[in-house]
Amino acid sequence: MNNNNSFSVRRLAQMALLIALEIILSRFVSIATPIVKISFSFLPLAAMAILYGPTYAAAGAGIADFLGATLFPVGPYFPGFTLSAALTGAVYGFFLQKNRVTVGRTLCAILVIDIFIQLGLSTLWLVMITDKAFLAIIPVRAMKCAAMIPIKLVGIKALDSVLKLTRRTAAAG
Repeated sequence: MNNNNSFSVRRLAQMALLIALEIILSRFVSIATPIVKISFSFLPLAAMAILYGPTYAAAGAGIADFLGATLFPVGPYFPGFTLSAALTGAVYGFFLQKNRVTVGRTLCAILVIDIFIQLGLSTLWLVMITDKAFLAIIPVRAMKCAAMIPIKLVGIKALDSVLKLTRRTAAAG
C-alpha cells in the first residue's frame, strides 16, 4: 500500500475522531444558556489546527458544527454558527499550525477568536435569531470570554505537550 494513502487514511480517521469529540464536548458536556455556552470543545479544534493546519481545522470545525446541529439540535439550524465554527478552526490553524504553539501565539488566537468571532459574529447571529438587543447580551458574553481565556490558554498548552509527547513516543517505538 502506498505510504501517502495510509497517511491520508490515518488523517481521515484522526479528523473523524476529533470531530466526534468536538460534538460530544459541545453538545453533551457543556453548560448552555440561550446567550452563553461554556465547554471544552475548543480542545479538539486546537488539536486539528496543531496537527493539520487551518484548512483541515476549518473544515473539521464546520463539519462538527453542522453534524452536531442536525443530529442533536437545541433549536433550528442557523448556518451563521457553522461559519463562526469554521472561522474559529481557521484562526486556530493559522496561529498554531506546524507546532508553533507558544503562549503568545496561543493568546493571539484566543483573542482574535473571542473578540471577532465570539463577541462579534456569534453575538450578531444570536441577535438575529433571538431578537434581543446587541448591547443587552454583549456584557454577559464578554465576561464568559474573559473568564475562558486562561482556561483555553492552559488547555491548549497542555494539549500541545501531550501531542508532542505522543509524536515522540510514536517516533521512538
